Order: sequence, then C-alpha cells, then structure tokens
Amino acid sequence: MAPTLTLKPGTAWSDAWQRCQAVAPEAFRDDRVLNLWASVWKADGRALPATSPIDDSPIAGPPRLDALTAGQAVRASLDQHRAWRHVPLPERRARVAATLDALTEHRELLALLLVWEIGKPWRLAQADVDRAIDGVRWYVDGIKPMLADRAPLSGPVSNIASWNYPMSVLVHAMLVQALAGNAVIAKTPTDGGVACLTLASALAAREGIPVTLLSGSGSELSSSLVRSPEIGCVSFVGGRDTGARIATAVADLGKRHILEQEGLNTWGIWNYTDWPTLTSLIPKLFDYGKQRCTAYPRFVVQRTLFDEFLAAYLPAVRSIRTGHPLAVEHPEDPLPTLDFGPLINAAKAKELADQVGEAIDRGAVPLHRGSLADARFLPGQDTNAYLPPVTLLNPPPSSPLHHAEPFGPVDTIVLVDTEAELLAAMNASNGALVATLSTDDPSTYERLAPQIRSFKVGHGKPRSRGDRDELFGGFGASWRGAFVGGELLIRSVTEGPKDERLPGNFPDYHLMP
Repeated sequence: MAPTLTLKPGTAWSDAWQRCQAVAPEAFRDDRVLNLWASVWKADGRALPATSPIDDSPIAGPPRLDALTAGQAVRASLDQHRAWRHVPLPERRARVAATLDALTEHRELLALLLVWEIGKPWRLAQADVDRAIDGVRWYVDGIKPMLADRAPLSGPVSNIASWNYPMSVLVHAMLVQALAGNAVIAKTPTDGGVACLTLASALAAREGIPVTLLSGSGSELSSSLVRSPEIGCVSFVGGRDTGARIATAVADLGKRHILEQEGLNTWGIWNYTDWPTLTSLIPKLFDYGKQRCTAYPRFVVQRTLFDEFLAAYLPAVRSIRTGHPLAVEHPEDPLPTLDFGPLINAAKAKELADQVGEAIDRGAVPLHRGSLADARFLPGQDTNAYLPPVTLLNPPPSSPLHHAEPFGPVDTIVLVDTEAELLAAMNASNGALVATLSTDDPSTYERLAPQIRSFKVGHGKPRSRGDRDELFGGFGASWRGAFVGGELLIRSVTEGPKDERLPGNFPDYHLMP
C-alpha cells in the first residue's frame, strides 16, 4: 500500500505569499501583485483569478493593463532609458551585481514560487534560479570588452516571453540588457510566473535597475510593446504563430528583434549500438515534462534497429517519476526528486490527451502509455493538469503530433530506411533549435549533421540552450532576428559600427556566427 503523503511544512502557497510580502511589501498587496512602471509600483490593471497547476488551488493572477496604460508605461521607460544609458559601466555592473546578491539571498523563495506557479519540481525550479544568477554573473565579470566601441540602443528592450523559464531566460535577459545600458520592459506571461517575476523585479528595482513589469493580454498590449516607436528592440520567446505576427510587425518597422520560436527538435538513430548510453539519457529528456524549447519529442529511428531501440527506450520511460512537487511522507523528508510535475494547466493536459487519442484513432501505434496510479499525490488532490508519458509510433500526417512540438511528455517515433528519409524526417518542421544524431561512425555524423536544419546538433547527446559563452539561435522558422548567447547577446542589444550586420535570421539576410 502506498504511503499517505502530506504537504511539506513551510511550502504552502500561503507561506510563499507571506514571505513575498515581507521581502518586497512595495510590490505585493494582500490579494494581488502590482505592476511596475515609471519607477513606481501601481495597483492598476484588472487582477484576474488564477490557479496553480499543481492542485488547481487559487494563487495570484496577473493584473492586466489596458493598451492606453501600457503606452504610458512604455513612454516612461524611454525616459528611464535616456538616463540609464549614460550611467557609467562600473556603476551598472555594481547595481546588477547587487541584484544578483539579492536574488541569491532569496533563491529558495523564488524557486518555491516557480513550483506553485508553473509546476516545476523543486530540483528544476532551483536550477532555473541558479542559471539566471550564474549566467548574469558571467556577463558582469566579462562585460567590458564586449561593449568596446558599442553603445546602448535608442530605446528600451521589450521582453515578451513564455512561462516556462521565468528566471533563466527572462530575468537573465533583462539583467544582461540592463547591464549593456538599456532600460528593460517585461510582459508577465499570461499562463504563470507573475509572482516570481514580481519578486525578482522588485529586488532589481531596489538596486536602481530601470525595470518595467507589466501584465496584460498579448493582443491588448502588442501595439505598445512591439510597435511603439520608443521601443529599441523586441525580444520574444514563444510559439510560431505569435512569433510570426511579431516578425511581420518588426519587419515593417525596421526594428531590432530577437524572436526565439518553437521547432520540432529531433533525435536520429542510425547505425548505432551504444544502447546503455541512450537508456541513461531518456529520463533526462523528460525534465519538466518536455515543456522546454530544447526538448526532444521526436525520435527518427533506422527500421532495422527498432527492436534494439525499444529495448533501450521502454525501461527508461517506464522509470519516469511524476506527482505533486511538494508532497512528502514525513515532515522532515526532503522534497521529492521528480522528472516532472503537472503541465502548465489542465486545459493543456486535456489538449494533449485529445491529440494522442485522435492520433491513435487515425493509425498511430501506442508503444507506451503511462499511468498516474503510482504517481505521488496528496489525498484527494486535483490531478487534472497531470499527464503521464506517452509514446506513439508513426503519428499520422493529419495529427499535430506529426509536425509540431507537443510541449508535453509525448514522444513520437518515425521509422526510416535510408539516409535521405532520415534527414527528411529530422527536418520535418522547417527548422529547429536543437537536434541530435546517434551514430557509431564519426564520419557518418560529420557527413549528415550539416544537413540537419538545426542551430545545434549533438553527437549522441542532447544539446541545450546554453549558458555564458555558448551561442544560441535557430534555423528556418524556429528563429527570427539576431542570434544570442555570449558576446552575441550583448551585440544584439547594442549599436555597433555603421552598417553592421548582426548574425541571425533577418528579412533580407541570414548570417551564421
């Protein structure tokens, strides 16, 4: 009989909220978070109700602004930008470093907010906070030569990012952009992360970082955050549909842009025998339920190796651990080590479950369907946002699972007989951020890898977005605008020599680093 679990003492949402009010009372009211613009925390906007994906319990929702107020906030950010761009670099470094010290002091609270707001297991939530802090500190230490002969942009950087990595993607970008001499604007993701971003922004604002934090619907705020003439650069992380609309707008305006979009990242298996290594890697590929831009949801497998692939894959996928991220057997127990918790909401879990069911009805073969029966849950807990791992063979072309990133714990497998089929299947989504080819022969890898339409291609191991000096971008429709990472992130948010051509995918050229 499974043990009865209880919520780890001190980890309730009410505990986290009280700690936020104690740490940053200027940004947290009794029942809501505030927006930050013109250097003032404001109780404007309509606060929407929200629930945690963990158990559908109430948490703080985003205080959504209207377009008029957002326009006023953008103009106020331009005033901040004009002052900040003249602040000497040593002072900017000192203020950003002080912000990192404050984030480090409140690391566990930031991670706990991520657990409740977006469902990250404790280990991954802490890693998200740590990557933000460590990544920005690398820039603080090495920024001076990166800014040689460069100047801040003419206006603030507008950041619109998805909910899955509030710290290591969004806060990281904001602080590096500010370090380079720009005021920064961030729109809180609609689906989660508003309290974590509010706390991080409050800690930065206290150190004099020119941060603007706004909530609202994309359609309502797009004219201000994308099209406003005051904006110097638009930085976006999200799906292709929204990214394409932003790309059209910024191209029309000739505005600097960084648009990271989704792609179907694939893992190819060809003339391969190192199955123990693959088995050890499979659970890591399910981190955070594959709700990552660098997740691998598609395996393209040489048909003659399919039986050996399954023998390596299935035991690993059956070992995946999911459940309530804060549930323990005894109060003194450490928080559980899980591969993932809930998806971002119950609607996403239902959408994916429906897609799986439709794909099977149309001919896909279910190779593995996990169960929540052995998952770690509290008694009577709502579990509608949880989806166990699923693996399908040959999803039909009519299914979204055939050509699009599922953003959830659903793997699909496609079998191929020739190298040409392998490449065609790995390039199914017109560009990707990462890919991997597992093959024993180095010469085969060297010959095939350049033909895979992905910015990064690993040899038998996964590739990540990267930290510090590792560059990042995408091929095809997975990326628009300037590439980032290392020195390129600084170049993407500063002005260099006249007629400079930044590495990236632009409407009139493509330039690799």
